[in-house]
Amino acid sequence: IIEVVPFLVLAVGVDNMFLLVQAYQRATKKGPEAEVEEVVATVFSKVAPSMLLSSTAECTAFFLGALTPMPAVQSFSLFAGMAILIDFLFQITCFLALLTLDAKRQKAGRWDVLFCVKVDTSKGEEDRPAESPGLVFSLFRDYYAPALMNDYVRPLVIALFVGWWTVCACVVPRIDIGLDQSWSMPSDSYMIDYFNAIANDLEVGPPVYFVVKDGQNYDALESQNQVCGAAGCNSDSVVSQIYLASLESDYYHIATTPSSWIDDYFDWLQPTGSPTCCRYYKDDHSEFCNASVPDGGPFSKSPCADCKSTSNTRPNSTQFYEFLEWFLTDNPTADCSKGGHAAYYYGVNYNQSMDPTHVGATYFMSYHTVCKTSHDYTDAYRKAMQIADNITAMLDNGVQVFPYSVFYVYYEQYITMKWLTEKSLLICVSAIFAVTVLLTGLDFLAGLFIILGVLGILVSMFGFMYFWGIPLNAVSLVNLIMSVGIAVEFCAHIVRGYLVNPRPTRFLKAKTTLVDTGSSVLSGITLTKICGIVVLAFSTSQLFQIFYFRMYL
Repeated sequence: IIEVVPFLVLAVGVDNMFLLVQAYQRATKKGPEAEVEEVVATVFSKVAPSMLLSSTAECTAFFLGALTPMPAVQSFSLFAGMAILIDFLFQITCFLALLTLDAKRQKAGRWDVLFCVKVDTSKGEEDRPAESPGLVFSLFRDYYAPALMNDYVRPLVIALFVGWWTVCACVVPRIDIGLDQSWSMPSDSYMIDYFNAIANDLEVGPPVYFVVKDGQNYDALESQNQVCGAAGCNSDSVVSQIYLASLESDYYHIATTPSSWIDDYFDWLQPTGSPTCCRYYKDDHSEFCNASVPDGGPFSKSPCADCKSTSNTRPNSTQFYEFLEWFLTDNPTADCSKGGHAAYYYGVNYNQSMDPTHVGATYFMSYHTVCKTSHDYTDAYRKAMQIADNITAMLDNGVQVFPYSVFYVYYEQYITMKWLTEKSLLICVSAIFAVTVLLTGLDFLAGLFIILGVLGILVSMFGFMYFWGIPLNAVSLVNLIMSVGIAVEFCAHIVRGYLVNPRPTRFLKAKTTLVDTGSSVLSGITLTKICGIVVLAFSTSQLFQIFYFRMYL
């Protein structure tokens, strides 16, 4: 994401430098000869307020954008704000000095590269060829401005833009949120086949763990019924709610019934099967006798006895903790498949050092359905949170339940992406309005027009995102914030040029401002960026093609 900053700095820096250079070139073509320092000072006094307005608005917007809780946006905002500040300081100090030295070189008749070579400047002014005002300036002056300011064209242009903004505003809620993980790979990467195989060949998706935090009293019958899923358990217990969610897998994205350590523990304790799972040596009741140990065989220490004498009953409080450690260390075998070492050893926080013995946090594992798109992953996380909230409300004892899966850390951000986008852009736009009103002498109308221009560009960006299939995520949000910064450049220079224009009528002010400032903005930002942006279209990285080439274009 930090890769965006050089593009932003280049856009702002080149634009301001074009304004300075072209303003100086136009000033030297008017009136009698004057000292270079005087001309540069006069030009700078006219252009610098516009540079200050745009740079201050951008710096304020970016620095305030760092208030957003998303780390990616915070980093970009801080980097971009500091870069704009340094860029502005460079322009009003170093670049201004270099411009003065180059102007002196030009006035002295020295070549621009081989400045030691001096040409003959003894020709009179009448013998010198007329200097061209520049191609872009001529196009604006002779064709674009007269056509745009036509009495019939102006209302048509306004109607077209209002219609376009209306269409863009209507499709904003339909923009996808997320980032397809295959886009982060080059288009020829072998990982593309891997992601396609996951989407097309697997029956279940990533595992999901519903973690019950410390505080549940598992040795009490009522608390057991709130958790277990066997006969006699509550219909809205932890296991039952996850199981019911798996029956509606298309909605909840839960594919299988959960594995329940407490139900398997109760089955493991039952004195059924031959041999039973829970046994101890008769001559040493503290030592566990695995089901694979032959009873009375030549290698057995002594005959083994069952832990419980009656079946279909749950252990009392003493028995619950007495045999739990044996269950968690018993490896499942052909004789006893219910051993909990493989499945639950790390799923039950069993602490024997506490008095009394205590079971802390535990989890109940299931599997998500196959998630093919970013929307599937985000919705799976959202539905898992919904199930966990329902379980927490059911326990009603202060114990919290939360879900976890390996992909949640990447897709959690998209749950709040819409709110973060609104907050970030609102902060930027509000800061720009406040700064522009302040630096234009409390001219609220000028600030309003700048904000309308910025909002128009921003809404258009959202429209292009929808029509080009660009989803909303941290990368596109950073690009949107960057577009706000560049939009200020476009709008602030033109509005400031209109405010200081000495023409007598609003029509003439708008026309001359469009020619003088608009041509500089076009050549300073638009034309100089096209070459750099077009190169991105040939990148093998889908991320560059989608989020940089398309959005920058």
